[in-house]
Amino acid sequence: MTHYKLNSGNLVKISTGVAVPQYNRENVKTGIVHVGVGGFHRAHEAMYLDQLLHDVSNSNWGICGVALLSFDQKIYNTLKDQDGLYTLVVKELDGTLTKRVIGSIVEYLFAPDSPIAVIEKMAHPDVKIITLTITEGGYNLNEATGTFNFSNPQIIHDSKNPDSPTTIFGYLTQAIKLRKEQNAGAITILSCDNIQENGHVTKKMLLSYIAFAEPDLLDWINDNVSFPNSMVDRITPATMPADIAELKEVSGIEDQWPVVCESFQQWVIEDDFIAGRPNLESVGVQFVKNVAPFEKMKLGLLNAGHSVVGILGSLRGYSTIDEAVTDPNIGTFLANYLDAEVTPILRDLEGMDLTAYKQTLINRFSNIYIKDQIDRICSETSAKMPKFILPTVQEQLKSNKAISYASFVIAAWAIYSLGYNEKKEAINIKDALQETLLAQAKLAQNNPKVFLELEDVFGSLSQSEIFSDAFAKAYQDIVSFGVEKCIVEMNSNFLNEK
Repeated sequence: MTHYKLNSGNLVKISTGVAVPQYNRENVKTGIVHVGVGGFHRAHEAMYLDQLLHDVSNSNWGICGVALLSFDQKIYNTLKDQDGLYTLVVKELDGTLTKRVIGSIVEYLFAPDSPIAVIEKMAHPDVKIITLTITEGGYNLNEATGTFNFSNPQIIHDSKNPDSPTTIFGYLTQAIKLRKEQNAGAITILSCDNIQENGHVTKKMLLSYIAFAEPDLLDWINDNVSFPNSMVDRITPATMPADIAELKEVSGIEDQWPVVCESFQQWVIEDDFIAGRPNLESVGVQFVKNVAPFEKMKLGLLNAGHSVVGILGSLRGYSTIDEAVTDPNIGTFLANYLDAEVTPILRDLEGMDLTAYKQTLINRFSNIYIKDQIDRICSETSAKMPKFILPTVQEQLKSNKAISYASFVIAAWAIYSLGYNEKKEAINIKDALQETLLAQAKLAQNNPKVFLELEDVFGSLSQSEIFSDAFAKAYQDIVSFGVEKCIVEMNSNFLNEK
């Protein structure tokens, strides 16, 4: 088979069986700037826009991708070399692969090398929307207080060096300032991260920074910037060398960084776009008045479910989510947790069949062709825990309802944070608070409740005697009997109580 490097010149040479853009990319104008062009963005938003651009009436909605961090140098170089093109490989449950080349990213900028170019692009009058996938940790939120973290050295740098920012807040502030000065018009800032009320959080954090750094912009923002909430969903594991090799062998495409994902996709957005928006509903996006019930469902079921499977699976020595969830004991534990502790707090989900949705989650996690790495799912758990699992705990405590499954998972995380699984193998932990977690986890070996004193993660939860006692018991049980024996007993008790 002839092999072709993926670029604009070779699109017409790509073999049948791989869909390619049927629109003229040279006629596409940038209307969206997206910050954080990782795998999820390329499997989700960029994919939706690629579908939309096949209707020439939407040619004003191309994407300019922005690599914000020095860490993003590799993806920037890859997309620049490939003219913004990449291959999306959808892995179905039956192993079928659906491949298409995505062409919606028509410009790309590397912020560390060109901060002024990024600011100017964000401020360009053609740009109507700025979208974000900057991960939970990118919002500079103090989880304990719910306020902006002004002590962050990068924030201090940005306030003193406005023309060479390093954080999203520095860039957005200078872009908004330039839009105001040049009368470039209103702008929508749309978060696509897994944060409950992500639009509200984005607005609160940005306004906090601007009140400190550029207070004269506040009135203009209130009149000219909207921050819709959104809920996004598509499992997108890290691309492995085998994925690159298989694509080349099967399709002849030499793609330096394709994206693999599941077939399921969902995007629910609050319809609050102050400067106009593309008609994404024509490609399956759902626009609603209130996203909150849907994002609460997704964070509590899918995202929390991922963390549950990841933490327990990691301690048991599994390396991928499908391996862990197809362990019948872990799979049953997950189903029981979702039924007993998450489902009771969900409401106002018009048109949703929760029973079917939960079964869909189990099926998605079980996809043996996705091979989602557990260390990816468990990365930055200190930022995920307050968003995915603790809200369920807090609501259940208020209603005097069950918290045994959640407390067990958090106890397992405390033991996980020591850095070894039950086979005495090292765990690859990726977390901004890794050193703090390790220190607290060591102290917890003598007094488990000490782990809950991490206020940046748990807030005041340690003051709940009911939760603290449940956590401490779960911790001691895991240490004494191991994860598997504990969850077998919990599953048996759940069955007997039904």
